[in-house]
Amino acid sequence: MKKTILTGIRPTGNLHLGHYFGATKNWVKLQDEYKTFIEIADVQALTDNFDNPEKVRKNVTELAIDLLSVGIDPKKATIFIQSQISEIAELTVFYSNLVTMARLYRNPTVKTEIAQKKAIFGNDGESVTYGFVGYPVSQAADITAFSGELIPVGEDQLPLIEQCREIVRKFNNIYGVTLIEPEPLLSSNPRIKGLDGNEKMGKSLGNAIYLADDEETINKKIMSAVTDTNKIRKDDPANPNKCMVYYYHKLINNPNLETVCSECKNGSRGCVQCKRELINYMNEFLKPIREKRKYYESHPEEVEKILKDGTKIAKEKAESTMKNVKSAMKIDY
Repeated sequence: MKKTILTGIRPTGNLHLGHYFGATKNWVKLQDEYKTFIEIADVQALTDNFDNPEKVRKNVTELAIDLLSVGIDPKKATIFIQSQISEIAELTVFYSNLVTMARLYRNPTVKTEIAQKKAIFGNDGESVTYGFVGYPVSQAADITAFSGELIPVGEDQLPLIEQCREIVRKFNNIYGVTLIEPEPLLSSNPRIKGLDGNEKMGKSLGNAIYLADDEETINKKIMSAVTDTNKIRKDDPANPNKCMVYYYHKLINNPNLETVCSECKNGSRGCVQCKRELINYMNEFLKPIREKRKYYESHPEEVEKILKDGTKIAKEKAESTMKNVKSAMKIDY
């Protein structure tokens, strides 16, 4: 019997190359090996987009189209909408009694994100909401509602999985063994760098290539990519390892990679030439994804049905879990 994988993504924007190489490309492979649930976490998206619900709602469909375009097969993986599973909200309430605020504030991932918010909105922390601090509890509910055994994550997400494991252990200790303690399934891919050389690609940083970008957009973005600052003239030798254009040549497996590298080093390749070559290969790389995206954009009824059917399956699984949880807690009136 296949083990169950639970993974999810917040609908705060379209998928970019960082998402693809860091996660969704791997999900496409995993769906053949495991019973896969993919959550579109719209409730969690509202923790820092609570004042812009229209954005989150619109992006639910956009994200579903992105997932289908990269190869997620609804016959193999269950794609569902978090907010439609009321059992997740119930479990979040139950689990909130098992976690102290002090423990949440000690969570390294939460600490990092709170620090980022304080840097943006001020040092008093007044902008940090209860929902934001407590989202690891909600995430534990996401995982356990579907009896997630393996959770695909990067190393930076390990503290969140450990938080879930602690909640499961405490619940089982108090109420009897009811929940499955999940294990992380580490991704082999590091974070994907942005066009500006930043260690992380992200929408807020304005350094991302999106899977939905058209050819004109790709052209503009790549032409602005950071290269080796020591290369002043066209014929100057350069260090390809300091160049984001070369970084993306490697990322999408340019078959001429060795030539790109050697010509960069000996000064026989100009940056404009190199960028134009990358533009061509990037558009070829994105072509099949764009074609699938175009199909689903012109067939919104199919996307709606996939989400509806997936959410129904997820709902049935969550209801079964909740029945066991309430029985264990002696509240199955």
